[in-house]
Amino acid sequence: MIQTAQDFHQLAHARKSIRQFEDRAVPLELVRRVLATACRAPSAHNRQPWRFVVLTDRAVRAQLVEAMSAQFRADLEADGLPPETVDSLVERGRRRLLDPPLAILLCLTTEDMDVYPDDKRRTAERMMAVQSTALAGGHLLLAAQAEGLGACWVCAPLFVPDLVRRELDLPPAWEAQGVLIMGYPAEPGRDRSRRPVDEVTIWR
Repeated sequence: MIQTAQDFHQLAHARKSIRQFEDRAVPLELVRRVLATACRAPSAHNRQPWRFVVLTDRAVRAQLVEAMSAQFRADLEADGLPPETVDSLVERGRRRLLDPPLAILLCLTTEDMDVYPDDKRRTAERMMAVQSTALAGGHLLLAAQAEGLGACWVCAPLFVPDLVRRELDLPPAWEAQGVLIMGYPAEPGRDRSRRPVDEVTIWR
């Protein structure tokens, strides 16, 4: 229960990327609760450009992962990596997306964003949509942590947005940004170091 500012700071500091999960489902009402919190993120012009796809059907997820894996394999082979390395990387990626009890695809849409005639402002407007969607993803990760869930942001869909849209039959304006794998943690996660505040901050 978060009752003080210190409680929130402890929650945020305790969050880690979790990739191993218990074999039990996440209740749908809990999924709705963390999504509702994600939707409370701030956004440019309050346009709320985030979109979510909750991959509840294992067959649908498997079809998506197989299509993504085939493209990943082709990319790795084009890079000239040894076959055994390609096999290992592809299988690790497959298992990372297939094994978790829950996967939520995070997308953005620029449909409701402002439209400008020049490239400079169009680029800035799109970046605001990207930033807003990322904030929603961050809110979702913290909400999952508060519920006792583990989660990890996987960027793989970002490399194949057209493939993801086609495989999931998404609206044309939905652009895949990442997938959040989630479940009850079966591991504590790695406590990775962070750069100290003074190393990443300039005071003026």
